[in-house]
Amino acid sequence: MKVLVAGANGHTGRLVIRYLKEKGHEPLALIRDEKQADELKELGATPVTGDLEKDVTPAVKQAEAVIFAAGSGSKTGADKTIAVDQEGAKRLVDAAKTENIQHFVMLSSYNADDPNQGKGQGSMEIYYEAKRKADEHLKQSGLSYTIVRPGALLHEKKTGKIEAAAHIPDDRNIEISREDVAVVLVESLTEPNVKNKTFDLIKGDTPVEEALRKL
Repeated sequence: MKVLVAGANGHTGRLVIRYLKEKGHEPLALIRDEKQADELKELGATPVTGDLEKDVTPAVKQAEAVIFAAGSGSKTGADKTIAVDQEGAKRLVDAAKTENIQHFVMLSSYNADDPNQGKGQGSMEIYYEAKRKADEHLKQSGLSYTIVRPGALLHEKKTGKIEAAAHIPDDRNIEISREDVAVVLVESLTEPNVKNKTFDLIKGDTPVEEALRKL
């Protein structure tokens, strides 16, 4: 399957590309800057030029599915968070619908559906609101979708074991490795049981494929 990865040059996006290749998919890396092309080619991706802050429909034309793993980053400010995490995601959803994309996988954030999440915490409140609005836009789009809401992301090796549920209480250890998140994003492309589902994701004791089948 040809899969367009938004945020391909980020930490999680690069892991997504690697795992897409392992699973026999053809990753298309959405890039704004041509300078990123060679590095992403080395990872096995085909670079596709496009900007989430503009019309991305031409970039989506080549794809059969989309994984949104982009983020503005923690140091860019509220305007960029809204531009990328909210409006950029919505713009990509709209382009995917125009091009009749088979499935759209959204990397969201733990408890993003809770309007009280991040309340009174400045930039975090804006971040969660942006994620929540992007997720809702995808749900209302009519596209086949999966929304993955991981807890705190760790730079650790994958364990291959997770816990996934519609809601996971916040009194738990809500950490998970980026590698495991990347695996879940890719597996969500083809696991029929997660079609049109949204779930929280943390490290756990259940193998990824089994956990997704049980959702």
